[in-house]
Amino acid sequence: MYQWFAENFWLTCLIIFIMMSFVYNKVFRTRRLPVLKALIVYFLLALGSFMLTFFQVLGPQIPIVPSLAFAILLMLILRIRYFIEGRRKKKDSGPAGQ
Repeated sequence: MYQWFAENFWLTCLIIFIMMSFVYNKVFRTRRLPVLKALIVYFLLALGSFMLTFFQVLGPQIPIVPSLAFAILLMLILRIRYFIEGRRKKKDSGPAGQ
């Protein structure tokens, strides 16, 4: 897998940027930013993803892409859990209120 990442450097950089943007939007963004500030944030995310790609491909070969994928998986599990709890609460409180 690391060999494929090394052979496709720019695609790996794009994958890391997309995953980092997703995590940023779902976890850290609390409100919409003005356009210039949003551009600055995404520029810094792109710069960070470029640097993380070097750590993924060259040198120590830190597992950046699998770590981001695991973080997204944990976010999905949490969202499913909140969905199930919300349905359970709605089901429990529905007939009692009538």
